[in-house]
Amino acid sequence: MKPESRQALCRMAMASCLCVATVYTGVFEGIFVQVGHEHYAEAPVASLPDFLAMPFNSLINLAYVLPGVYWLQSNARTPERPAEVQQACYVKDVFASMALVCGPVQWMRIRTQTCSAAVLDQWVIPIFAWPVAWCLYIDRGWKPLLFTTECLSLCSYSLALLHPCGFEVALGVHIAATVGQALHAHKHYGSTCSGVYLALGMLSCLGFVVFKLCDHQLAQWHLFQRLTGHFWSKVCDVLQFHFTFLFLTNLNTCRRHPPERKMQESP
Repeated sequence: MKPESRQALCRMAMASCLCVATVYTGVFEGIFVQVGHEHYAEAPVASLPDFLAMPFNSLINLAYVLPGVYWLQSNARTPERPAEVQQACYVKDVFASMALVCGPVQWMRIRTQTCSAAVLDQWVIPIFAWPVAWCLYIDRGWKPLLFTTECLSLCSYSLALLHPCGFEVALGVHIAATVGQALHAHKHYGSTCSGVYLALGMLSCLGFVVFKLCDHQLAQWHLFQRLTGHFWSKVCDVLQFHFTFLFLTNLNTCRRHPPERKMQESP
C-alpha cells in the first residue's frame, strides 16, 4: 500500500473514532432523528437475524466497499511534479476512505435503530464537503483551506441542534456547494469527458435524494415493494461516489497550469 493511502486511512480512522466518541458523550441527544423500522418501506423479515432484518437495505451497504477499494488502489494522475502527484493521491485516498467508512456506519443504523447510530449516519455530511475541498485543491493547490472546509462541514451539523430540519438544511447547503464548485472547476479545467461524468454524478445525486424522500410513496408500486426507494437511493449514492471519482480524477489529468505559473516557467 502506498504511503499516501496509509496516511489517508489512518487519518480517516482517527476522525471516525473522534466522531464516535463525540456522539456517545451525549452532546447530540436533543437532535430529532427517525428511529424504527416503520420509517422504512422494506418490511422486516422475522425469520432472519437482526443484522439482516431488512435484507436488501442491509446488504446494499456492502456496495460502498466497491468504489472505496477500487479507487484506493488506483493511481492518481496529474501533469504536475512528483510532490503534487502525492498530494493528488492523498486527496483521492481520503475520499476512498470515506466510502469505506460510509457503508458500515449506515448498516449500523439499520441494524441497531438507535439514536446514536442515526446521528453518526447523519454526521457523514463531510463526505459531501470533500469534493468541494478536492475542487479547491485543483483550482488553488495544496492549502490549509482543504481541512478548514471539512471542519466547517463537521460544525454545520450543529444546525440540527437548533431546528428539527437543521440536518436537512445543512445537507442541502452541502449538495448545492458541491454542485456549484464542480461546475466552476469544470468550466476552467474540464473536457467533454469530465462533463459527462459531472452530468451522471448530478443525476445520481438527484436519484439519491428523490428515492430516499419517496421511499414509502414508491412502495405503492409493485416494482418498489421488495427493492424499495431506500435501496435504490443507496445504489444512486454508490454511483454518485464513482462518478465523482471519475470527474475529479479526470480534472486532475487535464487541468492547465495557472497563467502566473506559466509565466514563471517560460524562458
